[in-house]
Amino acid sequence: MAITVYKPEWGAMRPIRGVLFDMDGLVLDTESLYTRFWREAAQSFGYPMTVEQSLGMRSLGKKLGQPYLESLFGPSIDYTTLRNRRIELMETYIAEHGIAPKPGIYELLDYLDSQGIAAAITSSSPMGSIQKHLSAVDLLHRFQKLCSGHQIPNGKPAPDIYLLGAKELGLAPEDCLALEDSPTGILSAHRAGCLSVMIPDLDQPDEATEALLYAKADSLADIIDILNAQNGHL
Repeated sequence: MAITVYKPEWGAMRPIRGVLFDMDGLVLDTESLYTRFWREAAQSFGYPMTVEQSLGMRSLGKKLGQPYLESLFGPSIDYTTLRNRRIELMETYIAEHGIAPKPGIYELLDYLDSQGIAAAITSSSPMGSIQKHLSAVDLLHRFQKLCSGHQIPNGKPAPDIYLLGAKELGLAPEDCLALEDSPTGILSAHRAGCLSVMIPDLDQPDEATEALLYAKADSLADIIDILNAQNGHL
């Protein structure tokens, strides 16, 4: 296990009372599936999307996803049509193969329970998908609140979803640790005022993302050490 703390001075703010979790690529091992099926959906309509381009789709709703796709393939492409095809392909795959939880998630949630630290999901996915996918790995009941990007005006990288997550837990954003695997999500959490930690999945943070991080960890289990240090349990 390894932790890199970029901004130790940020950790002096106050004890952490809540943890806000992105879902895809952070709690569930789904990010590679999104990358695969965005590409397959695009290719089925004649758009040769690369892996790097598909990574750019992470956490983007229609408001930002449509112009992003147009920048790649021109004005004829339609985000909603492509997204519906991606959902169809991905759900078919999941129905046959299932989804795996990310290492350390059960251990971390057990720790949060033992310390009385609240947990919420702050995902760009629709609420139905959140509930379905968490239920499949016996995690739905482990979070006090579920927050979907479909409940807010602006998706990531806007701060809305993390502001909602903190509000639902009855906490200020500054009282919350935000866990993310993507640069877009980290920007969202940082803008909300949360203490942001990245657990990279498909790629490592670049210099711009590192400037927004309190810390980077190898796995969810490492977050226990961060919380122990932050909350003075060492």
